[in-house]
Amino acid sequence: MNKDEMKRRTRQFALRVIRLVESSPKRKTTDVPGKQLLRSGTSAGANYRAACRAKSSANFTAGSGL
Repeated sequence: MNKDEMKRRTRQFALRVIRLVESSPKRKTTDVPGKQLLRSGTSAGANYRAACRAKSSANFTAGSGL
């Protein structure tokens, strides 16, 4: 899988997470877990794109959590 494919897949994942959280019932018991899921689901793509801007392969590995 190349960089562009990974970027596309992480973006699609984030969009699916957003749709899931938006479609969940709005209750006090689902508010905090929904926000946490939204943050973690969208951060994967953001972290990968930030790692792609690394100047060396060592920085990429450190930034992507591999």
